[in-house]
Amino acid sequence: MRARWLVTAVSIASLAVGVSACGGGGGGGGPTAKITGTSLTVYSSLPEQGASGDQAKAIENGVKLAVKDRGGKVGKYTVTYKPLDDSLASTGAADEGKGAQNARTAVQDSSAIGYVGEYNSGISKVTIPILNKAGITQISPANTYVGLTSTAPGHEPGEPDKYYPTGKRTYARVVPKDTIQAAALVTAAKQDGCSSIHVFNSKTTYSAGLARNIGLVAPKVPMKIEGNDAYDPKAANYRSLAANVKAPCVIQTGEIEQNGVQLMKDVATADKGVKLYGADGICLNASADPTKGIPTTLAPQFKCTIATLDPKTFGPTGKKFFKDFSTEYHQPHPDPYAIYGFESASLLLDSIQKAAASGTLTRQKVTDAVFSTKDRKSVLGTYSIDKNGDTTLTDYGLYKIVGKTLTFDRVIKSNPSLVGSG
Repeated sequence: MRARWLVTAVSIASLAVGVSACGGGGGGGGPTAKITGTSLTVYSSLPEQGASGDQAKAIENGVKLAVKDRGGKVGKYTVTYKPLDDSLASTGAADEGKGAQNARTAVQDSSAIGYVGEYNSGISKVTIPILNKAGITQISPANTYVGLTSTAPGHEPGEPDKYYPTGKRTYARVVPKDTIQAAALVTAAKQDGCSSIHVFNSKTTYSAGLARNIGLVAPKVPMKIEGNDAYDPKAANYRSLAANVKAPCVIQTGEIEQNGVQLMKDVATADKGVKLYGADGICLNASADPTKGIPTTLAPQFKCTIATLDPKTFGPTGKKFFKDFSTEYHQPHPDPYAIYGFESASLLLDSIQKAAASGTLTRQKVTDAVFSTKDRKSVLGTYSIDKNGDTTLTDYGLYKIVGKTLTFDRVIKSNPSLVGSG
């Protein structure tokens, strides 16, 4: 899922040079070096401050629960979880410099065996190459930008190979990529009777990429796009942009931390009957809170997509997760990202166990175990990890706001003819 910070090729290159200068392989001795001792560390890198802080906390709590479920052990190994913050205190926004620092912290730790992150796709552009050189397995609970893993529609030149300097994949994710989310958003709008749409993006890696995907998939539905505009997340308001909206429905790919709520407010003020759709960057518990999210008066017009499906339809493992999470953290309605934090850590821990079965544990064996995941029975349902590192899950949930609570509306099934491959 996501997002969200635009990183230039120059900054990626400079960060890669910095990693090379400090040894790349780090304290672990490289991907194939035998892990010595019986202590392992799992890191996470998430924006703990600002508008995304609630989601970061939900993911971290999901990871903690996964580690606790195993008693902090995998075989003979004791597992320690160390959450790191990739956001700036001054703005609360995720920052590529902080993300790179977090990745280097993991690289220099000889006990580091895995890394849960990033929340923002743009930060993963920076951290993937750093962790890749050290062979540290990275699993994202939120990234959806296609270019991190594939040449599917919406990627940029050089992607994804430029993120993997070793030539081997070390990054996987447990959420479907944005070719699938784009199809879900347009399909939902079509099902709701929208004759045309206007698309807005916040210029971030995630948001702009998803908007491109929507532009590519809409003609196949078919759905007319009246406009596809980028907006400045730092603007005080978007009344001038809203005045140009002619479509009865608006799809907003901008994130809550990138002023996405304000854009929706201004669009709805300009057109009282407009239907508002948001992607997973704004499909959050915080968006249902009228004090910082969608106003109560606009709630009936708002729907959003996220890969989490109806908790009531989950199998035994999923139901156990929701029960355990609510008991542990006293939250009857966990943020949708909590379950992705849990599954990211669970997949990593199970892969460590599989990798250690031969008696010799290396980082490469853990990565190999993740990429050999087939028909995994998980809290999210049954899925595999493909050669690119993408999950085979394809269904998205459509959510609405009911009584200040983000509530499941219906499942949006992926139409294979709408989803490009790569």
